[in-house]
Amino acid sequence: MSNSPANAPVNATGIGASVKRREDFRFLTGQGTYTDDINRPNQTHAYILRSPYAHARINGIDTAAALEAPGVVAVFTGKDIAADKVNGLPCGWLIHSKDGSPMVEPPHPPLVLDKVVHVGDQVAVIIAETCEQAKDAAELVMVDYDELPAVTTSPEALKDGAPLVHDQATGNLCYDWHLGDKAATDAAFAKAAHVTKLDLINNRLVPNAMEPRAAIGEFDRATGDYTLWTTSQNPHVIRLLMGAFVLGIPEHKLRVIAPDVGGGFGSKIYHYAEEAIVTWASRKIGRPIKWVAERSESFVSDAHGRDHVTHAELALDADGKFLGLRVQTLANMGAYLSTFAPSIPTYLYATLLAGQYTTPAIYAEVKAVFTHTVPVDAYRGAGRPEACYLIERIVENAARELGIDKTELRRRNFIPPSAMPYDTPVALQYDCGMFEKCLDQALNLIDYKGFPARKAEAKARGKLRGIGLASYIEACGIAPSNVAGALGARAGLYESGEVRFHPTGSVTVFTGSHSHGQSHETTFAQLVSDRFGIPIENVEIVHGDTSKVPFGMGTYGSRSLAVGGSAISKAMDKVVNKAKKIAAHMLEAAETDIVFEQGKFTVAGTDRSLTIGDVALSAYVPHNFPLDELEPGLDEQAFYDPKNFTYPNGTQIAEVEIDPETGVVRIEKFVAVDDFGRVINPMVVEGQVHGGIVQGIGQALMENCVYDPQTGQLLTGSYMDYCMPRADDVPSFIVQYHEEAPCTHNPLGVKGCGEAGAIGGSATVMNAVVDALADLGIKHLDMPATPLRVWRAIQDASVPLAAE
Repeated sequence: MSNSPANAPVNATGIGASVKRREDFRFLTGQGTYTDDINRPNQTHAYILRSPYAHARINGIDTAAALEAPGVVAVFTGKDIAADKVNGLPCGWLIHSKDGSPMVEPPHPPLVLDKVVHVGDQVAVIIAETCEQAKDAAELVMVDYDELPAVTTSPEALKDGAPLVHDQATGNLCYDWHLGDKAATDAAFAKAAHVTKLDLINNRLVPNAMEPRAAIGEFDRATGDYTLWTTSQNPHVIRLLMGAFVLGIPEHKLRVIAPDVGGGFGSKIYHYAEEAIVTWASRKIGRPIKWVAERSESFVSDAHGRDHVTHAELALDADGKFLGLRVQTLANMGAYLSTFAPSIPTYLYATLLAGQYTTPAIYAEVKAVFTHTVPVDAYRGAGRPEACYLIERIVENAARELGIDKTELRRRNFIPPSAMPYDTPVALQYDCGMFEKCLDQALNLIDYKGFPARKAEAKARGKLRGIGLASYIEACGIAPSNVAGALGARAGLYESGEVRFHPTGSVTVFTGSHSHGQSHETTFAQLVSDRFGIPIENVEIVHGDTSKVPFGMGTYGSRSLAVGGSAISKAMDKVVNKAKKIAAHMLEAAETDIVFEQGKFTVAGTDRSLTIGDVALSAYVPHNFPLDELEPGLDEQAFYDPKNFTYPNGTQIAEVEIDPETGVVRIEKFVAVDDFGRVINPMVVEGQVHGGIVQGIGQALMENCVYDPQTGQLLTGSYMDYCMPRADDVPSFIVQYHEEAPCTHNPLGVKGCGEAGAIGGSATVMNAVVDALADLGIKHLDMPATPLRVWRAIQDASVPLAAE
């Protein structure tokens, strides 16, 4: 990726500079501090006993033998939790069905009482002096299970007579929701010259961050304070949910710390049972309690992602213009409602079904379904990859059916820049975008015109070659709070930032955003360095501790810079405004004559100036200070509640080669051209895009969470069965961006980049795979396109390979 000379930064560590990540030194030298690195005085260790059954009644639990085991301090079950009036885990988003009724929201106990509803459900916690002792003692806990029938897929769960996950959820239905104008959409289909239909499965994924989840709970009897250390993407939300809704702890008595976190991808947004268990139990035993998940445990305890079954129809006129889109989706919620789960297949999915296109009528129906599986929630992209996959697969199919080049069909239907701001038929308003420019740039980078020759050369070698693209758009930085609240959000979606100048001229920034790989310590410091004209090494970024930052909403949905960075920007504006008053007093000039540029306050038209460091010192040593107007100090806080989503967009193109004898798909080229608005650090952006693309490739070609349909056992419960992409599975990516369409409604003009690669990645690769197989009469292939699945499709093809 390259930055044009016109955009070269004035400040070598400011906006637009590829500053090396400041956090990397401690990570690469093993000096990071993760939750598992923390050990408290007199600490104990917890092991969670989990259900081996997907669905079973608990007739009784005998803990006597376990309590006598060496090193055991305590054993608690659901009855102990219930006796202390501990509540279930709350869901953070309320969805209403078509008929206006609220979704079915079954209890989600930290430890189950009388019935387990998925493999991995929490049955008991064993606390001992060492983790090994707790694990050994867990084998002595005797649970009398009465196994019951289970159901694992949403279509099966909706059938008459299917086993019920929860008695209150009739037919296993959580909600039956819709969006769009049904009558207008039906009318569009009635006049269509062509209708393309497609059945899709968006396969279930298991998030696999480098660092498994961990939690340490500690109660201080002297003060009555609780402290929780946890691997979380949003510690303030954990404090709110766990303190107010589960344990009933006053907010000022609960401190939540999320130190270095080794990746999250959405799976560490939520409030999990283990956090409540160790916090509650620490008071019961009067000692700190530490729990660290094993990798195999994470497969059955961390929220999964995706899992949609969809039927889609696209109506087109005789010229290939889109007239209407109809979508019916079954979304698997798993056994419980995770924190943000209900919003994923509704307001983060159906609202993006317009994509980059001028489709005038869209109608989407979504049924959320309970099954005897691990709960499903946001995973990198959260609803947006599912929407992009649907749109870009059906557009590709329509182009093939109509005999129109895939790029030409998209061009005919793109929303032009002149139409911005553009109101889609599914509730969103795009503020800006240059979709055709991204497409053209990507086509040039991959040499689209030269593809036929490359395909012919591959055919001569006995290989199948295909090219596929996806033109994506996503909605990031969920907002505004009042709109989100009206749509069911049970929390505000703003962000806070505090900027504190010290007397020596250095700066500490306190942000409610949380970094778990996003490089906040670098990019946020670049914002400050650029605005104040101070060295980046003089800027400290503080996050992840509720005792230091008043409030925040954490990091997810590519919101850090657009929302968190904007809050910091507003706080910096306040600092400059106050500092101008001080500088005017010190320079004996009118405030209106003071100009602030590159770290200096100057009296306009003169050479009289002060550095911002000079002003900061005067603020704290107020010998020459307007005390009648201002309080001493230079420390300002701001909140930012966005006016709208931001809309990153772009085009990704993949070129693949398939070996028909083995079904192995090899990605030969991958190009991504993205519109992220204003870019703060090109190197960080490139890294974020690379990571997202790899996850998109993983879903397209390898990753698939599979349950046994009879027993509900997870068949892909370890890396022996769940395949993740490695370095040799991906090519060297070509990644570029342009900054010609900055966001129009946040002060930084930024849009977000963290999920872009994952939004379009799976659709891009699958379009390329199907393109390679199209000459065999293959129109669709479900993800993942494993060698076996591809090989079988070739064997079953309507056009024999030899004839092709």
